[in-house]
Amino acid sequence: MRIALLTRNPSLYSTQRLIETAEARGHDLHVLDTLHCTAHLTPDGPEVHYDGQKLPTFDAVIPRIGASVTFYGLAMVRQFEATGAWCLNGSVGIQRSRDKLRSHQLLAKKGIGLPRTAFAHHPDSADDLVRAVGGPPVIVKLLEGTQGVGVVLCETKKAAESVIQAFRGMKAYLLVQEFVQEAGGADVRMFVVGDRVVASMVRQGAEGEFRSNLHRGGHAAATKITPDERKTAVAACKALGLRVGGVDVLRSNRGPLVLEVNSSPGLEGIEKATDVDVAAKILTYVEKQATPKAPAY
Repeated sequence: MRIALLTRNPSLYSTQRLIETAEARGHDLHVLDTLHCTAHLTPDGPEVHYDGQKLPTFDAVIPRIGASVTFYGLAMVRQFEATGAWCLNGSVGIQRSRDKLRSHQLLAKKGIGLPRTAFAHHPDSADDLVRAVGGPPVIVKLLEGTQGVGVVLCETKKAAESVIQAFRGMKAYLLVQEFVQEAGGADVRMFVVGDRVVASMVRQGAEGEFRSNLHRGGHAAATKITPDERKTAVAACKALGLRVGGVDVLRSNRGPLVLEVNSSPGLEGIEKATDVDVAAKILTYVEKQATPKAPAY
């Protein structure tokens, strides 16, 4: 099978694991720097070129689109889709997952558990936003933030109002969410492939840190998930149109609450914490879903 792997950094753990697994299975894998791909729109149909050369037809495309190149990455995924290539995650699903507000709107529409969340344009709406999520403490979260950056815990209403006003003063859009005290600074990452959770881990924030991101000093361990957590993770990916996703949930007194759905989840943390070969699960899914059609050179 001829597969394109879109990435900005071939040396990353996740990329290397996918390369090793695909090559071990005998696939013709092309590792492409997303920003070196160009879209050609011609009367003969859409084409993708790479460093000045027209690319062949691909049976499958595995997009690993970093947050910093979302706009261009989405354009390239759409172009590959236009050529008829099957994409592990499509452009619509990736775009929905990258827009925190849109993803929460879609999840809420499907009745999937979420922390109480509010959004507004004017900084003078701060009081209403804080009250809407149940009062302080609250989380103020930038819509464009990643890996815990731009996420602030506000212990008091005054602190929340100050942070909201500061962010809006920079013309930054934000969400205000309830702080789920009983989660204890931990969340659960579930890795969904197709309609199954193939691996799950609990991530605990560093001492004194309410964010559980491994990039911020947190640690991870394998965990057993409940049927409700499993159902929530699969439903969240389906709601956003993702075939593969990393679903982060808080364990609350009212059940699992989805914090975020990541369309390019990393493999290193979850493979090392669980000893599950997630890369193999992904390639097996690609092999089952994508129809080999690419002609030989």
